[in-house]
Amino acid sequence: MARAAGRLAGRWLPVARSAARKQANTLSSQWIPAAKQSGAFVKHVIPAAAKPLHSLWHQILGFVFLVFAGLAAWKVWRTEKPIEPPMLALVIVFIVVMAAYGIASIRKANRISRS
Repeated sequence: MARAAGRLAGRWLPVARSAARKQANTLSSQWIPAAKQSGAFVKHVIPAAAKPLHSLWHQILGFVFLVFAGLAAWKVWRTEKPIEPPMLALVIVFIVVMAAYGIASIRKANRISRS
C-alpha cells in the first residue's frame, strides 16, 4: 500500500506543483491592482483625516495655554498681600508668554483649517 502511494505521489507531484505555481501567479496578478489602489486610497485619505486632527490639536493647546495665562492673571489680581517687584515681573512674563503661545496656536489652527 505504501509503495503504491509513493508511486502515485511521484507521478502527480510535478503536476500538482505546476498547478500550484499557475494558481499563485493568477492570484498575485489579481491582487496587484488592488494593492496599488489601496496605496492610492491611503495616500489620499490619511492627509485628509490628519488635517482636522492637526487643527484640533492646535486649538486644544491654545486653550490650555490661555487657561494657564488666565489662571495666573486671576491669582495676581486676587492676591491680598503685595507682590515683590521681581516676582511680579516674572509672573507678568509668564502671563504674556502663555497668552502669546495660546493666541499663536489658535491662529495656526485657523490657518490649518483654511488651507
